[in-house]
Amino acid sequence: MAASNAYDFIVAGAGSAGCALARRLSDDPHVSVLLVEAGGRDWNPLLRVPMMTGLLLRNRFANWFYHTEPEPNLAGRRIFWPRGKVLGGSSAINGMVYTRGLPMDYDTWAQMGLPGWSFADVLPYFKRSEAYHGGASERHGAEGPLPVSRPGSANPLFDAFIEAGRQAGHPVSTDFNGPSPEGFGRYDFTTFAGRRWSSAQAFLHPVRGRANLTIVTRSHVDKVVFEKGRAVALDVRAEGGSQRYRAWREIALSLGTVGTPCALMRSGIGDPDALRAHGIDIVADSPDVGQNLQDHVLARVEHVCRQPVTLYSTLRGDRAIAALVQALLFGTGPAATFPLEVGAFARSHKALDAPDLQSHFLPGLSTAALRLPFFRGAKTRHDGHGFFANIYQLRPESRGTVSIRSADPLADPVIRPNYLSTDNDRRVLRAGVRLLREVFAQPAFDAFRGPELSPGPDVASDGELDAWLSANADTVFHPIGTARMGADARAVVDAELRVRGVEGLRVADASVMPRMPSSNTHAPTVMIAEKAADFLRGHMAAVG
Repeated sequence: MAASNAYDFIVAGAGSAGCALARRLSDDPHVSVLLVEAGGRDWNPLLRVPMMTGLLLRNRFANWFYHTEPEPNLAGRRIFWPRGKVLGGSSAINGMVYTRGLPMDYDTWAQMGLPGWSFADVLPYFKRSEAYHGGASERHGAEGPLPVSRPGSANPLFDAFIEAGRQAGHPVSTDFNGPSPEGFGRYDFTTFAGRRWSSAQAFLHPVRGRANLTIVTRSHVDKVVFEKGRAVALDVRAEGGSQRYRAWREIALSLGTVGTPCALMRSGIGDPDALRAHGIDIVADSPDVGQNLQDHVLARVEHVCRQPVTLYSTLRGDRAIAALVQALLFGTGPAATFPLEVGAFARSHKALDAPDLQSHFLPGLSTAALRLPFFRGAKTRHDGHGFFANIYQLRPESRGTVSIRSADPLADPVIRPNYLSTDNDRRVLRAGVRLLREVFAQPAFDAFRGPELSPGPDVASDGELDAWLSANADTVFHPIGTARMGADARAVVDAELRVRGVEGLRVADASVMPRMPSSNTHAPTVMIAEKAADFLRGHMAAVG
C-alpha cells in the first residue's frame, strides 16, 4: 500500500460530527487525519442562505433522499427522510436550530451506567464548540468555532405566539439552553451575519489548508477492514474506482444514524444471522446494531391568517429572487433567516416534572411554496396567507430499526421507524395538538386568526385525532440511537464510544445516543464529536 494512503486517524463521514471530530484531531500537528465524505464539496452558495432550507430538504441536491418502509401506524405511508449528502452533512440543509436538551437527558445517560455523560460532564463540550451571541456564561461558550446567534426578526406573528403561550398559562423562556428552558420564546440558530454556519463552515473550512488534514469527497464507505480483530483500514468506492485507506491508530465512523449501522453491518458487525443472509463474514456478534432507532414525529396545526404579514408575500417569485440575491450578497433581508424563530418547550400534563413537548412556529404555511408558474415546490392546502406551529413528543417510546438491503454500499437502507407504536406516544401527541389549539385561541391571535385548516374543526375526539395523525404525522428529521452506547453486553459501543467486540474502531455521531435528548439533535451531535476527539487523543476536558 502506498504511504500516501496511510493516516493516523480516519474519520468516515463529514457531517455534523465528522467535521468537528476531524478538526479537533488535526489540531495536533503530529498526527495525520483523513476525512472521507460520500457527498461533494459544499461549494454551492445556496447552502449558505438560511431560507433555502425549505428547498434543500426537498431536493436531491446534497441530500440522500431516503424513504422509510411503509409505516404501519401512519396509514402505510413511506415517510420522506432527507439527510445531508455534502460536506457538513445534515447541518448543511437543516433548520439550523441550536438546542441542547434538558440536563436530565444526560443525567439519565449517566444513570444508565455511562460515566462521563452527565450534564455536568458534557456541558464543557457544548461550551467548547460554541461562539454564543450573548457572550460567555455558566451555560454558554464564546470562543468556539460554531456561531450561535438569535435573528430577532420583527414579524408580529412571532410576538403573538409567545404572548399567546403566556396567556394560555405557560412561562416565557429567554434562553432555551439556559437554566429555565421551559416556556415560549425565541430559538438560537447556527447562523452568523445572515448566513448558515454548517459544521463544515465552522470546523472544517478554517483549517482545510492544514498539511496533516486530507479531505476526500464523493467516496462511499464500503466497509472497515479488520486484521486479527483490529480495524486497520477503510474500503471506499469513489468515482475513480475502489480505494483502501489504512489507519495506523484508529477509525471513527461518523456516518450518522442511517449510515453508521449500515457500515458496521457491511463490515461484519451485527446480527450474525442477518449478515450471513447477505453473504457477509462475521467479525463481531452485535445484534443491537441498527436497533433502538428513535425519531421525533410531529403534527401541525395550521390556520388561515387574516392579515398579509406571512411568508406568502415573500415567496412570490420576484420577491423571492430579490430576497435571495440580497441574502447572497449582503447576508441581510428575509432570506437571511430561517423563520422558525419562535417556539416552545411545554408539558402535556401539569403533573409532569419537565417538558415533554417541543414546538416550532412558522409565520406561513411553507418555506418552499415558491409562487412561480414553472416551479413545483411544497404544496399547501391553502393558496394564501396562513401560519402554523408543529409539535412533537420530546422523548418518544417507539423504537425502530435501520438495516442493510444488501452488501452493496450503494443500495438504499431499510428504514423502519415504527412511529406512534405505543399508546403513550399517541396520547402525548394528541395532547400537543390540543395545546396548540388552546394557544391559537388566545386573544393575542384575535387580529390574525382565520379558520383552522388542519386538523380542521371536525377533528376533535381522541379517535378522530388518532386517525388524522395516522394520515398526516411526519418526521422532524431527528433520528438517533442505532449504534447505542451502553454498559450492557448488547450495547454497540461503550462509554468511550469504542465498538464492542473489536479494537481500533469508534463511533461518533447521533447513532450512539441511547435515548433521545429533549431537543433538536445537531448541538448534541457536535458535543459527542467534541468528546470523541478527547477519547481518541487520550485526554479529557476539565469539567466546570
